[in-house]
Amino acid sequence: MRTPRTARYAALATAALLALTSLTACADDASSTTSSGSGSKGDGKGVKVKIMVGGLDKVIYLPAMLTQRLGYFDAEGLDVELLSEPAGVQAETALVSGQVQGAVGFYDHTLDLQTKGKHVESVVQFSQAPGEVEVVSKKHADDITSPKDFKGRKLGITGLGSSTDFLSKYLAVKNGVNVSDFSPVAVGAGPTFISALQKGSIDAGMTTDPTVAQILRKDLGKVLIDMRTPEGSQEALGGPYPSSSLYMQTEWANSHKDTVQKLANAFVKTLTWMSTHSATQIADKMPADYSQGDKKLYAGAIKSTLPMFTKDGVMPPDGPATVERVLKAFNPNIKNATIDLSKTYTTEFVKKATG
Repeated sequence: MRTPRTARYAALATAALLALTSLTACADDASSTTSSGSGSKGDGKGVKVKIMVGGLDKVIYLPAMLTQRLGYFDAEGLDVELLSEPAGVQAETALVSGQVQGAVGFYDHTLDLQTKGKHVESVVQFSQAPGEVEVVSKKHADDITSPKDFKGRKLGITGLGSSTDFLSKYLAVKNGVNVSDFSPVAVGAGPTFISALQKGSIDAGMTTDPTVAQILRKDLGKVLIDMRTPEGSQEALGGPYPSSSLYMQTEWANSHKDTVQKLANAFVKTLTWMSTHSATQIADKMPADYSQGDKKLYAGAIKSTLPMFTKDGVMPPDGPATVERVLKAFNPNIKNATIDLSKTYTTEFVKKATG
C-alpha cells in the first residue's frame, strides 16, 4: 500500500513526464516557427505574439516567414510564433476563437465575419491582387476553356468557406453558372492539390504558387485564369482585390496598439525590402525545404507572384469596394447585409511605420 508521500511523489513524477512530453511535442511540431525576440531590445524577452498563417509555404503569404528570416520581428522586440494551417479559413477560425492574436490570410474574411457579428480588421495589407490561379487538368484542357464551362465540374479549393471557395463561386456566377451547378472539393494546396488533379478527383481548381509552378513543370494542367498581378485581378474581378494581409480582432488591436505598431513596422520593412530585391534573392532567404529541391523553380514562382504585393502595407483605395462587390455576387449573407467597409481595415499603423 502506497503512503501519502509516495503517492505524492508518483503524481509529481507523472506530471513532470507529461510536461516533458508536451514540450517535446511542441519542439517537434514542424507547423510552427518562432523568432527569438532578442533583437534590438536586448532583453531576450520579446512581446509574445502568435500568428496563424493559411499556409506558411505559400508564396502569397511569403511576407510572414520572410519577416522572421530577415530578423525584423526581433528588431522590434517581438517574440512571434508563426503557426500554419493549410487554408485561410482555418486561420480565421483560430483567430476568432482566441487561439492566436493575428492571422495572415485573405482580407475578404473581415467582411464575411462582420455579417456574423465579429469585428476583425486588416492592419497590414500585403497585396492588391488575389495571387490565385485557376488551373485546368490536362485531361479537360480542351473542354474547360472558361468559367462558363464550370457547370457539372469538380473544382478544387483549399477549404469550404475559404477565399478560393469565394473566388471560384464569383467566377462561376459572373459567367452564368449557378453555385449549385458545380461541386467545390476541398483539397488543400501543394501535394494534396496536385494529387487530386492527377487522380481526377478534381477537373480544375484554384491554387497559388509554388503549387502552380509545380503543376506546369509536371505538365499536369494549364492556366485558365491568372490573378497573380493587378492586371489579372482587373480582368477577372473588375478591380484591385486586396487579399493576403495581417488581420486581427479589432478589440485586441485597439487594446494592444504598441504591439500592433511593432508588427506593422516589421511587415512594412519586409514589403519595402521585397520591392528592392529580386525573386532569387528572396528565395535565398526562405527555408531550404520551401523550394522542394528546385531553387530555380521556386524563384520563378516568387517572380510570377511578386506583382501582387504592396510596397507599404496600405490598403488600395478601391480594393474594399471590389471585394464587397465580388462577395455580394454569390454570398446571400453579404448580399443582404450592410457592410461598414471602414471597420474592415485600418491604415493607422502602416502609415506610422517606416520601411
